[in-house]
Amino acid sequence: MKTQIILAAAIASTAGAFSVSNEQSARRQFLQTASTAAASTILFPTIASAEIVVPEQSKEYVFPSDWGLTYSYETDAARVRAHMVTATGLAKGADRMEDFGKNLKKEMIDFVSYYRRFPQVAGKPSFSTLYTSINVLAGHYTSYGYKYPLPEKRRKRLYQEYAEIDKSLQRNR
Repeated sequence: MKTQIILAAAIASTAGAFSVSNEQSARRQFLQTASTAAASTILFPTIASAEIVVPEQSKEYVFPSDWGLTYSYETDAARVRAHMVTATGLAKGADRMEDFGKNLKKEMIDFVSYYRRFPQVAGKPSFSTLYTSINVLAGHYTSYGYKYPLPEKRRKRLYQEYAEIDKSLQRNR
């Protein structure tokens, strides 16, 4: 929304700089500004202004029993994403957090190793975004280990990526 307001103000001020100065210029200025604002609202819809709500970290979760790949991309991508969402929300001291991290890292490596070989899958937006998220989470595990939760800034970015992945998977992209 801020981008639209700034854009409308910039266009309106530029349009006003070239107008002729007379008694009707105030009315003309107002109409130009109003029409520019209306046009920018219609032509430039809100640009990703949806705020991602980052849930509080929790020690309570259900340890999954469905680790591994089924070799169906949509199923595997949704499963890996769901496991990553759970891992991103874990707080320090969560029960079996280290086991969860080790299983997840193996699953993420298996997922990327298998699906990046197929051009029809590797070119999908859901795969590239999931691949980015996997790199972030795997890098955190490599640098800090499995017992330490993700920092808030990294969690927020991952939740944004998870939302993008979910939208892409729903559109079969």
